Amino acid sequence: MFFTPTINFLTSRGHNVQILCLSIGDADGKGNIRKQELFQACVALKITMQQVKIVNHPELQDGFGKVWNHSLLAKFIEDEITSHCIDMMITFDNYGVSGHCNHRDVHYGVCSKLLHDALRRDVEVWELISTNILRKYSGPVDIWLSMFLAMLQSNGTMQCLVNEQYCRSLKAMAQHSSQWVWFRKLFVVLSSYTYMNTLRKIK
Repeated sequence: MFFTPTINFLTSRGHNVQILCLSIGDADGKGNIRKQELFQACVALKITMQQVKIVNHPELQDGFGKVWNHSLLAKFIEDEITSHCIDMMITFDNYGVSGHCNHRDVHYGVCSKLLHDALRRDVEVWELISTNILRKYSGPVDIWLSMFLAMLQSNGTMQCLVNEQYCRSLKAMAQHSSQWVWFRKLFVVLSSYTYMNTLRKIK
């Protein structure tokens, strides 16, 4: 729903993309179904199952009001970086696009002192910028505004990535059949995150 422009950009240029999902999404008791749907969506995005890791930990369960342990998140992230020699991470910003507490916790896990002190010299970290509700649902119109705002940041700390594979993104989202209800279909069509991502480098 949020990162496909970035994923499509990186895979089309031959980068080795690893996906780390920190929950199976079991808030409605459909965790195992959603796990398989994520694998299928990644395949639609030209990412093999071997490049996807899904964590199912009792302290990292999906749902509003369930605060995740930031140090535990950092440990999973650090292990993944070490095992795959990762040199760049892309994650949510501190609002997490939709304000979901789990998205925000992932941001704080990435930025936690434990992870930051160990890896800041070797790994670039970028965050997906959350926008206000008008821009969020402006579809492709937001491309021009985002690019203009990024141009004002001429120091290289912001990047705008336009989705070059829109149909691939729709196909990937459609793999989530347990969640592919009318309002999510509408979201994918209207959301600016379907058409582009604006990333900001975390210092």
